[in-house]
Amino acid sequence: MSNTEAEHREEEEAPAGEDEDTGAQVAPIVRLEEVAVSTGEENEDAILDLKSKLYRFDKDGNQWKERGAGTVKFLKHKETGKVRLLMRQSKTLKICANHLILPSMSVQEHSGNEKSCVWHARDFADGELKDELFCIRFPSIENCKSFMETFQEIAESQSKAENADASDTAGLLQKLSVEGKEGEEKKPEKESEEKTAEREPASAEKKKETESEKKDEEPSPSS
Repeated sequence: MSNTEAEHREEEEAPAGEDEDTGAQVAPIVRLEEVAVSTGEENEDAILDLKSKLYRFDKDGNQWKERGAGTVKFLKHKETGKVRLLMRQSKTLKICANHLILPSMSVQEHSGNEKSCVWHARDFADGELKDELFCIRFPSIENCKSFMETFQEIAESQSKAENADASDTAGLLQKLSVEGKEGEEKKPEKESEEKTAEREPASAEKKKETESEKKDEEPSPSS
C-alpha cells in the first residue's frame, strides 16, 4: 500500500471532529410576541382551591358521567362580593363547572361516601344556563369536609347579604313613598292658593261692573 493510500485511509477512519463555532448568529424566521391572556378571574379572590374529580348526572342515561379532573375554586368578586364555583380540567383548562353560590343552595354527602358530595346548580359551563346535579370526589375526607363547610358558609353569607340588600331597597322605597306623599299633600295646597289668586281679580272686576250698573240705574239730577 502506498503512502498516499495509507494517509487517505487514516483520514476516513479518523473520528469526526466537533463542529466548529463560527460565531454566526441565525435570526428566527418567525418572531412570537408575548400576548396577555385574560382568565376572567382577575377581579376575584380565591377562597378555596382543591384538586378533585367532577361528575354530572345524565338524566337521559340515568347515570353519572365524568365531567373532568382538575382544580375546583370558590372565587369571590372584589366589588360585588358574589361568590362562584369554578372548576377547570387540569391539562386543557376547559371549564367543567361555573355557577354562583346562592342562598338557596345546599351540599350533602353522597351515598355514605365521605370523600364525595352532591349539590344542584344552574350551571353556565357550556355557555348557557342548565340545571345540573353535580357530584365531586376528593382524594381525602378532610378536603371533602373543607369543601362542604366552605360551600355552606358562603351560601349563608350570601343569604345575609341578600337580606341586607332587600332591607336597603325597602328603606329606599319607603323614603321615596314618603317624599311622594308629602309632594302630593303640598300640591293641593298650591293649587288652592293659585285658584284663590285667580278668583280675587275676577271678584274685583265683577264688583266694579256691579257698581257701574248701579250708577247707570240711578236717576240723573234734574237740571
